[in-house]
Formats: sequence, structure tokens, C-alpha cells
Amino acid sequence: MNKADLITSMADKSNLTKKDAESALNAFMESVKGALENGDKVQLVGFGTFEVRHRKEREGRNPRNPKEKILIPASKAPVFKAGKTLKEAVNK
Repeated sequence: MNKADLITSMADKSNLTKKDAESALNAFMESVKGALENGDKVQLVGFGTFEVRHRKEREGRNPRNPKEKILIPASKAPVFKAGKTLKEAVNK
């Protein structure tokens, strides 16, 4: 399912126009993005949690020259952890 399919599905299930469903989806994504940028986590009970995890600096190998070691800098990564209800629905 891509973004357009999701917008169509949201519009059908909520009796919104596609334009309103797209606005709602964009607002949701911007809100989650803003919260993660501020270091907050977004918890949707039954659905899941969006959060930022910190990756430590580590040593890796250069894919073009496997004998060469390279330093991979520390970074932040957005992560989604599925909630219990969502896991149960997927595993039916």
C-alpha cells in the first residue's frame, strides 16, 4: 500500500473527501516528525510507538575494499515498535 492507497482507504473508512484525508494524513506525519525531532516519543495505545534511538559510533568495513576499516559515526534513527493489539491482528 502506498500513500495514495492509504489516503483512499482513510477517505472510505472515515467518510472524508480524499483531499481532507490527505490533509489529515499529512498533519499526522508532520506531528510525528516534529515530536521525534524534539526528542519526544509518540505512543498510540493498541497501535504502537514511534521513538528515536541513538546508534553509537562503530567500526565497519569498506564494501569496496573489505580489508579497509572505516569509522561509522554516531547517529539517531527513527523506530516504530508495534503495540500488542496490532501484533495480535497481524498474527491472526
